Order: sequence, then structure tokens, then C-alpha cells
Amino acid sequence: MVLGSDLRRRNTRPVRGTVVTAAMVLVLGPALAACSDDSGGGSSAPPPTPSVERTASAPATAPADPAAATARIKANWKKFFDPASSGADKQAVLENGDKMGAVLKAFGGDKRGGQVQADVQKIEFTSATQATVTYSLTLNGATALPNASGTSVQQGGTWKVSVNTLCALVALSGDASQSPGSGC
Repeated sequence: MVLGSDLRRRNTRPVRGTVVTAAMVLVLGPALAACSDDSGGGSSAPPPTPSVERTASAPATAPADPAAATARIKANWKKFFDPASSGADKQAVLENGDKMGAVLKAFGGDKRGGQVQADVQKIEFTSATQATVTYSLTLNGATALPNASGTSVQQGGTWKVSVNTLCALVALSGDASQSPGSGC
């Protein structure tokens, strides 16, 4: 037997294990380091937010039949601003018309109010029962108020000129006899 041969044999196993462990650390260490971060949370991007599908429908931004509503709004605005329409016809197409008699009478009583007609140019529905109306007012055929903005509301199944629109026109007319208690 060679002196130290047994030692080498015995020492080869622990050396071999140490060498294998060291090799594994050298090879796998950088790979494992690349897969982790200092914060321990993985990627820096926040996790995606789960979306929940809603079964309820969003509020309607237009009536069920926008074309029919548009036609009714145009016809009722024409009737309201037609000098030949009776006071009762105008009240029928004015929001809260039954309560707005005094204001309507003052508007119609103004000599200019009796000569005014409206030309509806654009209607945008803001809900199923309300619309923004872009119109021009003509006075004896000449445009007196171009690109004016008013509103139309559906009340009792009828599309009507809003009280706000009428009150704004009364204010523009300079008729100071109308007090806030009269409806505007």
C-alpha cells in the first residue's frame, strides 16, 4: 500500500463534494440572482386590475327613437315660435306651460316677440328626456340671434321648449316687468 493512498481515497469524496457544490454555486448563483429583486415583489409593474363586467345598462343618452324625437322637437319649436300659433298652442309645447301663462303673454306681447321665428339647426340628446338645441332666431326674416343654445325637455310624452330657454329670451328682450316670481 502506498503511503497516503487511503487518505486520498477518503479525501477525494469530501473534496469532490466541495468542488461540485462550489461549481453549482458559481453556475447557478448568477441565474438565481437574475430571477429575484431586492424588493421581493417580482416585476416593478403593478399587477393588472381585474375588471368586473356590469350587467346593469348605462343611463340612456338618447330617446328610444332619436329620429322621431328630433322631428317632434323641430315641429314643436316651430310651433312655439310661430307668430300665427295661438297662446294655447304655445302653452302646449312649453315646459310647465300651464304655469307659464304670464311669462308667455309678456314674451308674445312684445312686438318683436310676435315677429320672431326659430330655425332649429342641431339637436344633441343629453339624456332620454332632454336635448340641447342649437337654433337661430329670425326677426321678420332677418337673423337676429344666430347659433343660440336652448334646451328641449320631454314632459308628459311631449318634447317641449324648456322654461330656461324662454326665460333666457325674456331676459334678452330687456323686459324688466317680469319678476322672478312670475315663473322665470
